Amino acid sequence: MFIEIMEILSKLAIPFMIVGIILYGIIRNIKVYESFMEGAKDGITTAIRIIPSFVAMLVAIGVFRESGAMDMLIKLFSPLIELFKIPGEVVPMIFMRPLSGSGAQGIMSELIKNHGPESLIGRTAAVMMGSSETTFYILAVYFGSVSIKKYRHALSAGLIADLVGLVSAVYVARIFFG
Repeated sequence: MFIEIMEILSKLAIPFMIVGIILYGIIRNIKVYESFMEGAKDGITTAIRIIPSFVAMLVAIGVFRESGAMDMLIKLFSPLIELFKIPGEVVPMIFMRPLSGSGAQGIMSELIKNHGPESLIGRTAAVMMGSSETTFYILAVYFGSVSIKKYRHALSAGLIADLVGLVSAVYVARIFFG
């Protein structure tokens, strides 16, 4: 019964939200369509502003992946990986996730394809995707779009949060699924 109600609510959530926003605008005497068009225009301007940062980030990720730097990092951090008992198969995802969501998604898809969605490795990868963020992407694209140059503290806070999330994901997956 609860699951059926949740399915119905999830199907109706977005239409109700759209209608609710329009009704709110009408009640407050806001020109809804004109406001939407102004926001869309600002969105295009923002998209054009972030393209250089986005391209630079994509090139840097490509160089990182193709240069063999990931393999060197895995070898360098192998004592820590063994200490935390992190499955070797998910280690590339630990290094890719802060750089690229789509790159990490590709690694996760490959892990699930090779090991199965019900395996500890597949579940660990899925939990990692949900417990970390694309820190470098955020810094390059979002901070670059508003011309923030000093992001030292945001970088360190983001990387620490990623590390905690990724290592916690290993333990959470092991506790619940291992």
